[in-house]
Amino acid sequence: NPHLNRAHFSMLACGAQEPDHAHGCAQGSCYPATGDLLVGRDRSLVASSTCGSRKKESYCIVSHLQEEKNCFFCDSRRPYDPIYNTINHRVENVITTFKPHRKKSWWQSENGKSDVFLQLDLEAEFHFTHLIMTFKTFRPAAMLIERSADFGRSWQVYRYFAYDCDAEFPGVSQGPLRHVDDLLCESRYSDIEPSTEGEVIFRVLDPAIRIDDPYSPRIQNQLKITNLRIKEKYYYAMYELVVRGNCFCYGHASECAPIDGIANGMEGMVHGRCVCNHRTKGLNCEQCDDFYNDLPWRPAEGRHAHACKECECNGHSSSCHFDMAVYLATGNSSGGVCDLCQHNTMGRNCESCKPFYYKDPRRDIRDPQVCTACDCDPDGSLNGGMCDAVTDPALGQVAGQCRCKPHVEGPRCDKCKAGFYGLSADNPEGCQPCRCDHRGTVSGGAQCDPVSGDCFCKRLVTGRSCDQCLPEHWALSHDLNGCRGCGCDVGGARDNLCAVDSGQCRCRSHMTGRQCSQVESGFFFAALDHLLYEAELATLGQGCSVEVREHQPGRPASWTGLGFAHVPQSSTLEFTIDNVPFSMEYDLLLRYESPMPRDWEEVQVTLTRPGPIPTSSPCGNTIPDDDRVLLSLPATTRFVVPLKPLCLEKGVSYTLHFDFRRYQDFNSVQSGSHHILVDSMALMPRHSSLDMFGSADPAAALRRQAFERYRCHDTARSVTRPVMSEACAKLISSMSALIYDGALACQCDPQGALSSLCDVRGGQCHCRQNVMGRRCDQCAPGTYGFGPNGCIACGCSADGALSRLCDKFSGQCQCRPGAFGPRCDRCQSGHWGFPNCRPCQCNGHADECEQTASGGQCRPCPCPDGPNSGRPLRASCYQDNHTCESDTGESGMRPGYYGNPSVPGGRCQPCECNNNIDMSDRMACDGATGRCLKCLYHTEGPHCDTCQSGYYGDASRRNCRKCSCNSLGTDRGQCPSRDECSCQRSSGAACQVFCPRHGCHVDHCCAQSLEPYAGGCQVLVTATPTNALQRRPQRGTISQNQSRQESCDCDWRGIDSPQCHRRTGHCSCRPGVSGVRCDQCARGFSGLFPNCLPCHQCFGDWDRIVQVRGVAEAGVGLKTVKHQFAKKRTIKLVVAGAYDSIRGSYDGSRNAERRANESTVTKPSVVSESADTRRRTERLISSKKDEFNRKNAANKGAMSVRGPGDAPCGEAPCGGAGCRDDEGRRFCGGLNCNGAVAMADNALERSQHAERDLHKAMGEVETLFIKVAEAKARAEEAKGKAQAALDKATATKSKVQRSNDELRDLIKQIRDFLTQDGAEPGSIEAVANRVLELSIPASTLQIGQLADEIKQRVRSLSNVDAILEQTQHDVRKAERLLLDAKRARHGAEGVKTTAEAVKQALADAQTAQTSVEKAINTARADIRATEDRLTQKGTAFLQSPAHCLQITSAGHALVLGASCNCLCVNKLILAKAVLDAKGRAEGLREEAKALLQDAQAKLQKLAELEKSYEENQRRLEGKARQLDGLEDKMKVILHDINRQIQIYNTCQ
Repeated sequence: NPHLNRAHFSMLACGAQEPDHAHGCAQGSCYPATGDLLVGRDRSLVASSTCGSRKKESYCIVSHLQEEKNCFFCDSRRPYDPIYNTINHRVENVITTFKPHRKKSWWQSENGKSDVFLQLDLEAEFHFTHLIMTFKTFRPAAMLIERSADFGRSWQVYRYFAYDCDAEFPGVSQGPLRHVDDLLCESRYSDIEPSTEGEVIFRVLDPAIRIDDPYSPRIQNQLKITNLRIKEKYYYAMYELVVRGNCFCYGHASECAPIDGIANGMEGMVHGRCVCNHRTKGLNCEQCDDFYNDLPWRPAEGRHAHACKECECNGHSSSCHFDMAVYLATGNSSGGVCDLCQHNTMGRNCESCKPFYYKDPRRDIRDPQVCTACDCDPDGSLNGGMCDAVTDPALGQVAGQCRCKPHVEGPRCDKCKAGFYGLSADNPEGCQPCRCDHRGTVSGGAQCDPVSGDCFCKRLVTGRSCDQCLPEHWALSHDLNGCRGCGCDVGGARDNLCAVDSGQCRCRSHMTGRQCSQVESGFFFAALDHLLYEAELATLGQGCSVEVREHQPGRPASWTGLGFAHVPQSSTLEFTIDNVPFSMEYDLLLRYESPMPRDWEEVQVTLTRPGPIPTSSPCGNTIPDDDRVLLSLPATTRFVVPLKPLCLEKGVSYTLHFDFRRYQDFNSVQSGSHHILVDSMALMPRHSSLDMFGSADPAAALRRQAFERYRCHDTARSVTRPVMSEACAKLISSMSALIYDGALACQCDPQGALSSLCDVRGGQCHCRQNVMGRRCDQCAPGTYGFGPNGCIACGCSADGALSRLCDKFSGQCQCRPGAFGPRCDRCQSGHWGFPNCRPCQCNGHADECEQTASGGQCRPCPCPDGPNSGRPLRASCYQDNHTCESDTGESGMRPGYYGNPSVPGGRCQPCECNNNIDMSDRMACDGATGRCLKCLYHTEGPHCDTCQSGYYGDASRRNCRKCSCNSLGTDRGQCPSRDECSCQRSSGAACQVFCPRHGCHVDHCCAQSLEPYAGGCQVLVTATPTNALQRRPQRGTISQNQSRQESCDCDWRGIDSPQCHRRTGHCSCRPGVSGVRCDQCARGFSGLFPNCLPCHQCFGDWDRIVQVRGVAEAGVGLKTVKHQFAKKRTIKLVVAGAYDSIRGSYDGSRNAERRANESTVTKPSVVSESADTRRRTERLISSKKDEFNRKNAANKGAMSVRGPGDAPCGEAPCGGAGCRDDEGRRFCGGLNCNGAVAMADNALERSQHAERDLHKAMGEVETLFIKVAEAKARAEEAKGKAQAALDKATATKSKVQRSNDELRDLIKQIRDFLTQDGAEPGSIEAVANRVLELSIPASTLQIGQLADEIKQRVRSLSNVDAILEQTQHDVRKAERLLLDAKRARHGAEGVKTTAEAVKQALADAQTAQTSVEKAINTARADIRATEDRLTQKGTAFLQSPAHCLQITSAGHALVLGASCNCLCVNKLILAKAVLDAKGRAEGLREEAKALLQDAQAKLQKLAELEKSYEENQRRLEGKARQLDGLEDKMKVILHDINRQIQIYNTCQ
């Protein structure tokens, strides 16, 4: 029976494939039930040939030969129909059905077709167990079965079938079968019998072959197919084809489901998608399920399910993958690698935090918040802001701790360390060191700003590094302020900027000194009246004349210049002004002497300008009336300064016209005799028009106050200058430098001045005798003969001269009639009787007579040795005293003469000394013998006719010069010293030389061809003009040209080699010695040659600075010097007498120094005159001291500070403005005093007390604010906990949902199982009815009894599919009930947790509310008290000094009243600050009220939540009581059902 065979084979195949399945998928491998793979796949089964597929055609069946009819028609173009189309023979007819016409339909190939095949194409991998073919015709004589496991890309033969295997399939083994995968050819299914309904059965796993490991890859691959093909060599027809198998699931599934896109309508169809267990997935469970890749995927083997293991990702990832390398590295224990770790985790198991996150030690590893972001500044932290991921004491790591760069600190590594700045990510050390100059940086704190790097500079220091002084400051140092002010002279310096290192200001021309407050030598500061115009030099009007006045010795002059201009009434003077140095306003100063008793009433002064004044010029605002000044000249003074100044501009020429119009009392004196003596006119700069006095700079105001306080403008008005204060002198000097753009040159006349220097202030040169003028450039009145010796007094005779003045060049006085001579002091020749001269009356015996004689008879002179004595020594005598006069003009022996005139014939003769003695010195020669005693000009001998030793030349011509012998080559006996050697006195051409072996000529070295050196002479090449040899210069010589050589004139004490430079003659000096001759200490060495010692090491630093500054100045001079050296290289280096000339110049300089020193001790001298001036000044101060002290005391008494009520400070108990106590401190106010200061002090004290109260209240409010913030934080924490509970509930919901999905899959598996073959419908119906009659048990015992009863009933059944189909509804109902129970339970847990957190938050909020209310009440009380105090104090304060302040409407300026002092303003400012503090307190109070209202609203909301929570809690507790135990009961029932399903599913 074919059906019995087929059933028998199915059981055998099933048993061979699955040796043990009693345990189900939960305990090991499991496989889906087998079935016919053709069911439902009629479209996947194709035949290469079908009868009647294109047309109706006939076919014959060989097995019907004994039948009457063996040929038939077929038409397969239309589907088979048991009534209308029974001749359809399509290939889908072979698919097994249990319809009645099963034997009436079959597949028929076309007649005559060979190599026909049938092919089944599956949509997935399947387990192929066996094949059963039932033929309508004979079974094929030869065919084969082949399969593909890769969807037709490659084919493998399962088995060959042939009647004659050797003929049909040569080379194929015919058995016996030894292995399940042996390739054989069988013959038992190829017999001719039976002729119809013959079967061919093929089993993939032959039951006769023992299989040790049915789960080995070889066996599994043998069962796996995707395509199956049956090939026949000839045509045939087939009733039925059964391809048994199941979906290929590698032991991980017990059922299969339809593949997407495949129809699911055919009952009994074996689907291709495995319903995977063991955490696998895929059509064939060939992969591990998502997130179950911790172990490598493996097929299930027996009791070893090899289930995929869930990856351990600590709840931070939902996917993972398997990594074999990791698996091997862990010893085959774990190979899962989590993918896309969330919550900032990483690692194979998401067990560590990502970079820049750290593990919170207070949280579990599964907490989503376990990894907290590093709070590290990326710029200041190592690795870009990464912190320690975990706490590891062994490595010194603390979770979350930032690792700062070397120069960074702070918990976040966001601050530079002290002394560093500029936090930057690019800097590997984080911050840069502060580049601060310690001298300019404030000490005691951070050196620089940690962000910008700007150093914290001292008050007068600036610069990023505090290494620069502020503008107008210098000398960066460690002083408190860091720098010093430049203090540049406001006039002497161009500005107040100075060099930062030296403090040197930028001076104007010829100004010097660090502050530019001094003048260079030969320059001076101009006085205020420097622009002086002498009236005698002005253009004189009609009737004017010059009146020259002579200075009286010992009396100071009261005029300037030569004298005065005598100006009569109605006459004019006109001054030309063309030397204005600076455009500004000038005060007009007129000096005069009034010989009249009354004032000069009217003098009109008119300034004439060259043209109109441009409006853009400094004097653009001048109007014509400003150029006219009306003066009156008081008779009691000598000068006048009008109030209105004149505006003059630099570079413009002006004419100043003085019109002396009217004397005060025209009738008081005879008409025409009114006149005035005008001395001079001066233009004095008005200080207020200079910026140094008139700018808004506070220093300018101080200078203006000092100028006016010391009345500096009065010092230049009078000719006789008062003693100038130092303050005035400094200010006037600055004015002069500003106006004249520097200092003025002295320009002292070289003949009339004692030196080129002048007084620094005023510029007065030091004049010679009888010389006057600022420059000492003219003779004083009454003197003449301006020259190097000054001027000579005129000496005009008072009797014979018209005046004491004389011609300034010749000195000729203006003689009266009859007077004669330069001084008008005698009569002319032939006259006598001065001053009444008359002709001589000598009776014809003489032409001239004694001018002073009174007449009478002449008598002989009473002189010895008269004209007739033979010794005529006296030729005449004087009449008045009878003094005898010698014929030589002297009385007695004249100096420079010798002889004995006392003997007869004896005479005085001049000494014969060749003019080499001082003829005025009586000791120069012997008066008796005439021997010369004091020879001059380096001469000696009785007649001074030979040169001294060491000198040579012609003594008679005063031409004795010093010998120029070289001490090295001269006999040491002839040289007492290095610089003094003897030579031939007549010519000086040869010295007495020192020659040990040879004689030599020192100067020329020609006679013996030798040269001097330290030990004498050495042989030289003879080089004379007559016999010059062309030979190389020898050692110790220099070559000048082809015909001449010179000796090296080197000092042997300073040379290191006797040979000098052969072309220049420069000696080779040892270290520390310099000079052409190596005879002086070099630069950088000190001491006396040859003992030269190195200078201090600081010399090198200064020397470089000096040399750098001197390079530019020495540039031109250096070129000149080089040129001169080039010229002098051709001149003889050793010039005879050169050293003597230099020595003589040195002696002359020393003599000049001596004379200069003597000038300071001789009288009169500059020093002595200075001493006299100082003594006069001291006497003047002493005489004026008492008067000054009296005036000062009077002034102090007038300005004494008094207290209230005009009481003195000593008697006023409350003091007063300006009063001071015994210790010098200000004293104003006190106890029981009602003044403004006392009331202000009281108000200040009360305000300070109120301020302290306010601070206290603000502190309490701040505490209250902190408590409210804490309550808010706790509420936020409660909210967070509620959110966490919600998240947990959501997670539980997801888990329940997954459980529901699993339950649905289980139900689906049951449903699929019930649809499969294996039981009778009646049995299934009985089981289903029994299940429907059952109720869900309520206890474990009932469930156990129910399970036993189900087991007994099931054992008696042969088909449970229908029963399971009918229990499906109950299973779904149980599933829903279970789901509701879980959801309710988890919801209750979440609400419970939330309610507990809310309850705790309510308690905390209630506590915070109580504290807030207490603090607010306290603050309100404090504020009310403060308001009351402020109201009282404000009223008292505002009423007390109301009269102190007066507000001007124009400038809104605050002016202090007479009874108020500066403390009023301070108190008002303080009151305003108190009112501001009150406003801030009220603002804080309003904020506290708002916070309180917010807190109350939140508390109300929390109370409502609490009520809602309690209601939900009661409802949940009721539901929880109903659902207790239901979940466990359902689990037991489901477990038993699942176990029974597994039993039936595994064919047992």
